[in-house]
Amino acid sequence: MRCEQLTELLAATAGDTAMLDLRSRDHLDGCLRCQAEVAQYRKLLRALRTLRTEVLAPAPGLVSDILVSIEQAGERQAIRSVVRGRKAAYVGGIAVASVAAAGGAALVLASRSRRMRLAG
Repeated sequence: MRCEQLTELLAATAGDTAMLDLRSRDHLDGCLRCQAEVAQYRKLLRALRTLRTEVLAPAPGLVSDILVSIEQAGERQAIRSVVRGRKAAYVGGIAVASVAAAGGAALVLASRSRRMRLAG
C-alpha cells in the first residue's frame, strides 16, 4: 500500500479509519505521514462541527439592502419584458404594413393594366 493510495481512501472516508480494510489499517499503523493526514481530517471535522452550532447575526440593514436589490432586479426585468413585447409589436406592424403596401401596389398595377386594355 502506498501513501498516495491511502490518502485517497482517507479522503473518501473523511478520515474514518474504521471504514478502511485491514491492509490500509496496517499501513496506517506504521506510517507517520498517513497518521498526520488522519489527524488533519479529524481536526477539520471538529472545526466543521463547531460551525454547526455557531449562529451569525446579519449586519444591520443587510436584509433591507437585499430586498431592495431584489426589487430593483425585478423592475429591470419587467422593463426588459415590456421592451421585448413592444419590439414584437413593432416588427408585426411593419410586417402588416409591408403586406398591405404590396397588396396595394398589386391592386394599382392590376387596375392600370385593365385601364390600358380598355383604352386600346
